[in-house]
Amino acid sequence: MTSAEAGALRRLAPPARRFLAHRKGVLVRLALWSLAESGQAFLVGHAVARSVDEGFLAGDPRLGLLWLGVALVAVLSGARVVRGVFAQLAGVTEPLRDGLVRRAVDRSMARAAPGGPGGTDRAAVSRLTNQVEIARDSFAGLVLTLRSFVFTAAGALLGLLSLHPALLVVVLPPLAAGLALFLVTLRPMAAAQRRALAADEALGDHAASARAALRDLAACGTGPGVERRGADLVADAAAAARTLAGWAAVRTAALGVAGHLPVLALLVAVEWLRGHGVSVGALLGAFTYLVQSLLPALHTLMTALGAAGSRLLVVLDRILGPETETETETETEPDRVPEPVSVLKSQPGPSTASASAAAFAVDMAAVPAVELRAVTLSYGVRAEPVLDALDLCVAPGEHLAVVGPSGIGKSTLTRLVAGTLAPSSGEVRVAGRPVTGRPAAELAALRVLVPQDAYVFSGTVGDNLAYLSTDACRAELDAAVGAFGLGPLVERQGGLDGTVRPAELSPGERQLVALVRAYLSPAPLLLLDEATCHLDPASEARAEEALAGRAGTLVVVAHRLSSAVRADRTLVLDGVRARCGTHAELLDRSPLYRDLTGHWNS
Repeated sequence: MTSAEAGALRRLAPPARRFLAHRKGVLVRLALWSLAESGQAFLVGHAVARSVDEGFLAGDPRLGLLWLGVALVAVLSGARVVRGVFAQLAGVTEPLRDGLVRRAVDRSMARAAPGGPGGTDRAAVSRLTNQVEIARDSFAGLVLTLRSFVFTAAGALLGLLSLHPALLVVVLPPLAAGLALFLVTLRPMAAAQRRALAADEALGDHAASARAALRDLAACGTGPGVERRGADLVADAAAAARTLAGWAAVRTAALGVAGHLPVLALLVAVEWLRGHGVSVGALLGAFTYLVQSLLPALHTLMTALGAAGSRLLVVLDRILGPETETETETETEPDRVPEPVSVLKSQPGPSTASASAAAFAVDMAAVPAVELRAVTLSYGVRAEPVLDALDLCVAPGEHLAVVGPSGIGKSTLTRLVAGTLAPSSGEVRVAGRPVTGRPAAELAALRVLVPQDAYVFSGTVGDNLAYLSTDACRAELDAAVGAFGLGPLVERQGGLDGTVRPAELSPGERQLVALVRAYLSPAPLLLLDEATCHLDPASEARAEEALAGRAGTLVVVAHRLSSAVRADRTLVLDGVRARCGTHAELLDRSPLYRDLTGHWNS
């Protein structure tokens, strides 16, 4: 037994004893009904043997029929026994279910209560529904099968012994071998069941988070990352299911050994048994005990313990025990579902950008604001790289423009820097920190990405503008509105407290709202991916000048030549090699830049 399983048993033993101690009356009545089942099993085989030896073979068919009548009465009485057992079973299983539901609710409420650990307990849904039902059904199955096997096996083995001791010599070895093989599978099956439940919870958590963020994921293009995460979780769940199925196959083999070999052994040993004085009736009675009583009870026991037993142990430990490490990781890991790019939230609410910025503050003068080291990215194994061994260093406070033909990789570059896309090779750093795989909350503290199709949510104008800087005062909002020329739009919407209807805004107006939102953000790096393409040249110049005057670094995918001229430096992507320099330097060194300049001027 593993240390985790031993710990689970230690935690579950005291509450299990208390639970059973309060239900002694129900357990006594169950035992009495089970004694009746044991007597039934004994009578069936014994009556068959007597009907043959003392009736039909002795020339007295009436006595033989009488004994068969006794066997028939014993079989028919089984319905009454089963009814009595199920009537008592509800007195044990339903209180268990009610107690588990109360425990699951109390645990979830304690997490959310003041002084608790806090956070969203998404696994509570699985515990209240799927896991509680698994526990109730598994417990009921175990009670039924364990009780049935113990009393039925006792009656059948006692019957075999009463017919002839030699029968036990033939039947017991394969039975013991099958049971031993079955017991070997219990521990790994419990571990596999634990992993399967953890994978199920993680997948459910991911699905719930992704479903709630569908609008944001679609708006900012981070859906592929979430899809890959979901595919990984599905693969984990499938691997856990395959492992569980493998051990189930071993359990099936054990069932075959214990369930079929005794019958074969009895057939093979008929001549030997007859030589030791076993009568024909005793042989038929032995086959009756095996086929009608012992082997069906054994089959049910092994099936229940192999599946229901391991599930019950794992589920009870997750509901009754303290939060496990697996649960904590599933519920609190920040990058379990990648959050959308920070300017594209779907609902207004408190922002963590300011706190995160303080937590991850760096000496901006000491390290580059953006650094790419031999970055290569391909969208397929055999595809030509979009970026090939690109090196780039952007100084803190620098204004960099990125230009190049359509489809050359400009948007890809901004996504790499934003951390929403991972390079095929190389490293991307922002403020000296690698961005690949970094949690969304930390990325939001380092950069803001404004895409070409800006996103505005339904809410007030002030909520939209201050979403990334909830501590922005009214004066700061008014100053930002004036700097970007957004006054007419704000007045038309009824002021900062007026309600924004995104469908009524033009693409350019939505871009201005997103640009002001980014301007107010405390993040030290702004990434504009053609975020001014819907603005007229004058509005674009005003917006870029305001953003360039903001403390921090600005990287702009240029839509017009004026953006490159206003920048401190310009990066030219040409699909062969990248060139970086001032406007004048690139006119002298880059034929592609000269062509682009001529195109823009014309």
